[in-house]
Amino acid sequence: MAVQYSATGRRKRAVARVILRPGTGEFKVNKRELAEFFGGRDFWLERVKEPLTRTNSLDKFNILVNVYGGGIKGQADAISLGISRALVELNESNKPILKGFGLLTRDPREVERKHYYRRKARKMPQYSKR
Repeated sequence: MAVQYSATGRRKRAVARVILRPGTGEFKVNKRELAEFFGGRDFWLERVKEPLTRTNSLDKFNILVNVYGGGIKGQADAISLGISRALVELNESNKPILKGFGLLTRDPREVERKHYYRRKARKMPQYSKR
């Protein structure tokens, strides 16, 4: 079996498992082409490919991704983080490049839960003194 590098990326509720193999630039997400998975939304395609373009390795690897949970933004960011981590596993010299663009930082923000006696997480019923 060929050499491969794997990593996990997370964002909000989305989790992406990424496998990098030396190849020709084939990109599959949940067994579908990348453009088909994101429905041709160019912003998300660029966001996912950013770690590869920053390290000049866009056509050097075949990438297989299994992503679940969350929405389209969370999934795109999770894939991006997973690719970044796999590139660092491949070559440690990629770390300062990716870190400089903020691609190795996991965004910790999550949705706050709804609390009892409140309408949403923070919104409260109107207060009436009398």
